[in-house]
Amino acid sequence: MVIHPDLITTWGGKTKIFKKNDFIFMEDEEPKWFFQILRGKVRMFNSNEDGREFTQGHFQDGDSFGEPPLLILRPYPTTAQTMEDSVIQMLDKEVFFQILEEYPEIKTSLLQQMATRVYDKAMVSRSIVNCKPENRVLALLERHKERLAPLRDKSLISLTRQEIANHTGLRVETVIRTINKLAKRKTLEIRDHKIYF
Repeated sequence: MVIHPDLITTWGGKTKIFKKNDFIFMEDEEPKWFFQILRGKVRMFNSNEDGREFTQGHFQDGDSFGEPPLLILRPYPTTAQTMEDSVIQMLDKEVFFQILEEYPEIKTSLLQQMATRVYDKAMVSRSIVNCKPENRVLALLERHKERLAPLRDKSLISLTRQEIANHTGLRVETVIRTINKLAKRKTLEIRDHKIYF
């Protein structure tokens, strides 16, 4: 958590319940709120005229999202949508800026989070530009596992084949073939159609 939930409440933030597949904000909207997930999952993505989507990120319990456009007062470059029923705290942007001024440790935490995300984006871009499908999928699975359960030998990867395609810029068919190849090589396991890595 960037900001403790009690502090958000104390500063007049509100808590909102979103149903699965609700849109939180749309691409090109002006940012007005700081968002932090108490419970649930959110994805941020872009889509083209053909309806093809590219996932920019997944966020879950304790994560904040959508800060860069808020900080530089630019329109959202992505759409944010819930992946399951979610409880999200919202803090007015002016109050958010006041909190950053009053609590330097929160500003430092936010800066570190932004730096990590920029670094991760650079790594994703590198894997998309330079790699074969196997390397793209493996890079995504490694990042996902590192975030959720880095010390386990094999962990359930809670991404669907479509979500993997959306993250890597590959077609779903390519992702399916790639996962099957990786399973044959024992790089990952498939149990009841679920991926363990």
